[in-house]
Amino acid sequence: MLRAAKYLLGSPGANGFGSKSTAEDVCPDLGCITAIITGATSGIGAETARVLAKRGARVVIPARNVKAAEDMRARIRGECPGADVLVLPLDLSSLASVRAFADRFLFLGLPLHLLINNAGKFSHGQLALSEDGVEMTFATNYLGHFLLTKLLLGRMAETAAATGVQGRIVNVSSSVHSWFAGDWAEYLDLVTRRKIAYDATQAYAVSKLANVLHTKELAVRLKEMGANVTVNCVHPGIVRTRLNRDRDGLVTDLVFLLLSKLLKTIPQAAATTCYVAAHPRLAGVSGRYFADCNEALPSPAATNRHEAERLWQISESMLLCTNKHSKDASPDTS
Repeated sequence: MLRAAKYLLGSPGANGFGSKSTAEDVCPDLGCITAIITGATSGIGAETARVLAKRGARVVIPARNVKAAEDMRARIRGECPGADVLVLPLDLSSLASVRAFADRFLFLGLPLHLLINNAGKFSHGQLALSEDGVEMTFATNYLGHFLLTKLLLGRMAETAAATGVQGRIVNVSSSVHSWFAGDWAEYLDLVTRRKIAYDATQAYAVSKLANVLHTKELAVRLKEMGANVTVNCVHPGIVRTRLNRDRDGLVTDLVFLLLSKLLKTIPQAAATTCYVAAHPRLAGVSGRYFADCNEALPSPAATNRHEAERLWQISESMLLCTNKHSKDASPDTS
């Protein structure tokens, strides 16, 4: 009850920030750093990109809709004429596209200080599978980001070593991760094979649980590597973005009207991401979960180290299987 009251009032936490803080409130000047932000063509991701660019960062916007990304670049440059914004194509639901994006970015020879895995998808209606045969929400929200992080981690470690500036990875999850209780791997297998009915909300919860577990395991591995890179996870809060506006209807509109006092504005929703990505107070902090710009507790399922290790192993196996399938399917050009 106390936590709910603090949220509604916007009472600051131990660090001086709270649910009413905005991205501009929490983000310091950044100087010459490079940040990749997925899902930056609208909503929370767009506000994150705008604020980081305004604070001096070079911002890379990967996007499936390149036109939308170019429009976003124009909006940022309209506000900040000197902003350095780069657009590259990326479809997170396609592992081939993720690999192509990583190749393009690495070829540019740019440093990489920040990787913000923000893009999110809520699949409405019936079950949809990615081109790799993976449930679409899991493929977009988690597996694509898992591969993207894996492919860019070397560049992040190199950048941190060369510049002395600690690299940061931010995984955007959701409190909805706590809505799933069960064996996520079994659930995905049964859903994919159409052995159980598809539930879009459960699929979304599984993908967001995977984001938190990925953060936990990656933090351990980064420490073992000795890389000067941290990883943390955030819950941005409840905000009416395109993700849930797609569910327009009388009931949905009524629910959002009743909950309007609980909803954050987009600048407020982007605050936790920007705080975790950029604030000096979080130097060296890794493997944590944040909400309202303060550390919070994820669900018990999200703190299970065994499940985090298991998710990593299964994810690696999925990448191997899909990579082998794509090679087998390629025409022989010899």
